[in-house]
Amino acid sequence: MSPEQSIILFVRFPEKGRVKTRLAKDIGEENVWILYKYFVLDLLETVSQGNRALKICYSPPEAGGGMKDWLGSGHSYMPQCGRDLGEKMRNAIEEVFGQGCSEIILIGSDIPDLPHALIESAYAFARHDAVIGPSHDGGYYLIGFKKETFLPEIFEGIAWGTERVFGKTMEIFTDSKYNIRILPLWQDVDRLADLKALYQRNINTPFAVSRTMAYLSQNLDLIR
Repeated sequence: MSPEQSIILFVRFPEKGRVKTRLAKDIGEENVWILYKYFVLDLLETVSQGNRALKICYSPPEAGGGMKDWLGSGHSYMPQCGRDLGEKMRNAIEEVFGQGCSEIILIGSDIPDLPHALIESAYAFARHDAVIGPSHDGGYYLIGFKKETFLPEIFEGIAWGTERVFGKTMEIFTDSKYNIRILPLWQDVDRLADLKALYQRNINTPFAVSRTMAYLSQNLDLIR
């Protein structure tokens, strides 16, 4: 396994009633609880491909034992530490860079169908200072840096959870004169419309055989 490149996967421990709360209003806590676990398991299979170190960065910090019981002890775990999402991402990246890594991408767990080819594309750092993947809701699903171009300020002064996240982030990159690789737009899953879109776009893709798609296929009433 290459120590130079690392993937940080942000995951929330699947406690019923505390994951995907906006989606739960439409399809219920039980379905969301099951689906979120499938989201993580499907994405974990994707990010585990290749020869890169994987760090599962979990929340809440006291859920370490539960995470290992759920996903197994064969992974490297670290708690999310910080007052908001930006501080948590900054701290996680700084910690992994401090462990000797030279290139990092960080992704969330709301994008279960993220293709492996897109992850590979994210590591094309040769002519860029950083990489970012914009999402349909105005945020981003992936961000990455080389150690020598890491910009902690990119996580400051952002109104997280709003449609301005990507735009404000790009403003900071532009002000810092960074050369940014922008990945294709992707749709994370926060609401019922996102879940319907995920199902429709994957009926005839390799993701069709995933846990997520199997559950939706068996419960089509959720997305009608």
